[in-house]
Amino acid sequence: MTKVRQDAWSHEDDLLLAETVLRHIREGSTQLDAFEEVGDKLNRTGAACGFRWNAIVRKKYLQAIEIAKKQRKQMKRAQQRRPRTWQPPVAEPMDDYPLFTANSEVPAPAQPSSETLSTAMDYEMGQESQLSLADVVQFLQNLQSDGASSNKLKRENEKLREQNELLQNQVKGLEKEVAKMKRDHLAMEEDYQSLIGIMERARRMAFLQDDSEEDSSPAFKMDKNGNLEKLAK
Repeated sequence: MTKVRQDAWSHEDDLLLAETVLRHIREGSTQLDAFEEVGDKLNRTGAACGFRWNAIVRKKYLQAIEIAKKQRKQMKRAQQRRPRTWQPPVAEPMDDYPLFTANSEVPAPAQPSSETLSTAMDYEMGQESQLSLADVVQFLQNLQSDGASSNKLKRENEKLREQNELLQNQVKGLEKEVAKMKRDHLAMEEDYQSLIGIMERARRMAFLQDDSEEDSSPAFKMDKNGNLEKLAK
């Protein structure tokens, strides 16, 4: 049966649509499921319910939607924090094990004979002697290997010590060269400052001499007849 309904939406229809959508949001379901549920109740299509919700009803319940989303998150967290139920271990079948009643006699373990005990003791003593001899041989081999390793380490240590002494001597030589360069640089700096002072004094003396020469030079004046006559200072 096709759902076809052309009448307008009432306030009750909008309220039912809003309550259903909010419940589905809170329970973690989808809005499409909510639209289908409302469509079944109101004899409308899910598309019509979705259009009504997005176009008209949703704007009125924005705050309620946010609250429903928060409740959904709280429900998920509560489910994640819920402790798991303990399940007892499954008992293994006892078909492969013999059953003994209260009156049943439990068979005693067989006791070894004296020959068996002596043979086992002889075998264990032989094994102990063989193992002890092998341990001694292994110990001597390890000792020889340790001695060779120790000699090698000593030679490497002596080589590193010689290299260290050589590097220390090189460092000392470089330090002496740096100190000499510093002294030479300081002397050059002093000579440079002295030269600058000499040049500055020479420049001042030349300037003063030029002024005195200008002052001592005679002044002349031309008369009406075109003759030069010396002016008195």
